[in-house]
Amino acid sequence: MVKKVFIAGLGLIGGSLALAVKKQHPQVTVTGFDIDDQAVKLASSLQIIDEAAPSLETGAAEADVIIMSAPVESTIRLIHELEQTDLKPGVLITDVGSTKQSVVQAGRKLTAKGAVFIGGHPMAGSHKTGVEASKERLFENAFYVLTPTEDTPAGSLIQLQNLLRGTKAKFMELDPEQHDKYAGLISHLPHIIASALVHQMDETGKEEPVVQQLAAGGFRDITRIASASPAMWRDILMHNKDTLLPMMADWRGRMEEIERLLATGDEQAVYAFFSDAKAARDRLPSKQKGAILPFYDLYVDIPDHPGVISDVTAILAKQNISITNIRIIEAREGIMGVLRLSFRSESDLIYAKAVLKEHMYETYDAP
Repeated sequence: MVKKVFIAGLGLIGGSLALAVKKQHPQVTVTGFDIDDQAVKLASSLQIIDEAAPSLETGAAEADVIIMSAPVESTIRLIHELEQTDLKPGVLITDVGSTKQSVVQAGRKLTAKGAVFIGGHPMAGSHKTGVEASKERLFENAFYVLTPTEDTPAGSLIQLQNLLRGTKAKFMELDPEQHDKYAGLISHLPHIIASALVHQMDETGKEEPVVQQLAAGGFRDITRIASASPAMWRDILMHNKDTLLPMMADWRGRMEEIERLLATGDEQAVYAFFSDAKAARDRLPSKQKGAILPFYDLYVDIPDHPGVISDVTAILAKQNISITNIRIIEAREGIMGVLRLSFRSESDLIYAKAVLKEHMYETYDAP
């Protein structure tokens, strides 16, 4: 029976997992530790954790379940530290890292000393960071990948899912290799491409500054993922490079192919390139959480009238609907403008749409 859960790493993910566990299992004591003392103090004062562990060793030694909520490189260091710690026999240990092969391989050392290690990756997040942004519903309807090995006891896997069922996530089991391949294709490679596009724009902008002004619109939107933590993405790429290198070679091949079509003036093939891509994208599930954090954007038509933006935000504020980002897409004198509002969740977006409709605002979702 699980009596004490220890969370090592009190950021957005660790804090949100703590809240989900506490909500679903009020009889369980959730203890937390972080190298940042301020994060521990915040987690305690906000009642995200029940107790603050004085050290990693103390928190881990007393735990029935250990959740390492840290970037991949830091998680591997934590595993090495846990190797030197006296743990309870059969203690269940998991992580939340974005790559799995290197973490699961390191976790085998903990298995060798009597623990049960199951790799994990909750595919959810927020545009906000820090333990103060923790939400017990952060993982709701998101995929939560677990990567058990052939040695993982079935009972331990069930126990972990039961412990985490308060997240309301959709659990999926994958081999570590499968996870890294799929995450590489739909998350890691797009981050590389987005960052490369930003680099290309920035280099051109140094010589022609007007480019940066033009990039403030749609270009900034389609490259939003390039704003993620550089340290986190450095670690992800280094730990998934064997998967990513062949994918990057394939990507270069696709770019060379479209380059050849342009050079030869093959209009039909260029049309097919875009038509096939559109059809494939349109078949993807809409507004479903996946490996990349979805953007819950709502577009609102607004008249060119003083005070209209404050009116929209006041309407939503009265209903306690939080906006994570707001931007005017177009506003010219005498012309209807467009306001793009970003929300934390699909439920907030749907509620906001209904409320604004009641106030006669025309709204539409992102394509």
